[in-house]
Amino acid sequence: MKQIEVAVIGGGLAGMIAAFALARGGRSVALVAAPHNKADKRTTALMDQSIRFLERLTLWDKIAPSTAALTTMRIIDGTSRLLRAPTVSFRSSEIGLDAFGYNIPNAVLLDNLSKAIETEGNISRVEATASEVTFRDDGVTIMLDNGQSIEAAFVVGSDGRNSMVREILGIKVKGWSYPQSATVLNFAHSLPHQNISTEFHTESGPFTQVPLPGNRSSLVWVQKPAEAAANAEKSLEELGRLVEERMQSMLGRVTIEDNVQVWPLSGMTAYRFGKGRAALIGEAAHVFPPIGAQGLNLSLRDILALSEILCARPDQPIAASAGDSFDRKRRVDVISRTASVDLLNRSLLSDFLPVQMLRAAGLHVLSALAPLRNLVMREGIEPGGGLGNLSSKLREKLRR
Repeated sequence: MKQIEVAVIGGGLAGMIAAFALARGGRSVALVAAPHNKADKRTTALMDQSIRFLERLTLWDKIAPSTAALTTMRIIDGTSRLLRAPTVSFRSSEIGLDAFGYNIPNAVLLDNLSKAIETEGNISRVEATASEVTFRDDGVTIMLDNGQSIEAAFVVGSDGRNSMVREILGIKVKGWSYPQSATVLNFAHSLPHQNISTEFHTESGPFTQVPLPGNRSSLVWVQKPAEAAANAEKSLEELGRLVEERMQSMLGRVTIEDNVQVWPLSGMTAYRFGKGRAALIGEAAHVFPPIGAQGLNLSLRDILALSEILCARPDQPIAASAGDSFDRKRRVDVISRTASVDLLNRSLLSDFLPVQMLRAAGLHVLSALAPLRNLVMREGIEPGGGLGNLSSKLREKLRR
């Protein structure tokens, strides 16, 4: 194979989007990933910033018809504790958006990305597994399991939580687990969801319904591992009755679709996100429990930052320190998001009364104060967006 500029190792959603974005940015790219034909029936909620990125990549128009808008995000305290918080509804219209984001079947994303990559002239698709990566000052050699090799100027490790690229770079990780499992499924319901996503906070974790097109929704139900395992053994009819009861029949009669999955919850973050001629994105860099729709949205911000570094001057060679620049650029966002998701999850699990008081008080304040609620909404969809908007308003007032 001819020498290329960027080798993206890993063909999941993050790897495919990274390869396409860097190719559109003017770099010659090899996407290195073995064929993967297993159907993915999960869904992903992408927030407004991520949707705008897909629009710039000319991908969104083909994906949009298969998505459901998220116009309202509602939090309900579903605990039986003494201190219960009020219901809080976040509406996208409050911050001038048609929707916070859209819930998308992963199969739709994968199919459209595959078609886009096939027709993108700057991408070579390599259907093999990287078996060895050698970093030098002047470039990188990637050995493949089919005996061939690739010469590149830079490597993007998008090869998952057990990343070979990360291991070769000698980057250590901090990992942790939670006493929880997530049941993930899709279901049909007799009443319309009206593009409202509802998150019930329970003693074992969040129970989150997210709209899909039509009278369908996806669900992430966080429970104690034994409860999740027991529920997964139930018939679809029994499970449907449980879901309907937990949802207080808000969506009417529930019919669970096949392919219920249970995942143990854990978290991980790498101590570095880039080094020399390499960057780590997606689950090679950070792993989240499925709470707050952070996973792929954070990965897309990885790709945005990497594109800014590698494609600012596509006519120039990639700097040998580009990975170090990427690490500095991503550190604050990844660490702050990791901490906030972890804190939210642990606050739901805590039986410590002061922690319960703080969580309830925080939701009370958000319910009562629209400016603060707007700030939180803007920060949720675009880190720095809420604070930037607040600072600009303050400057405007000071000028007056």
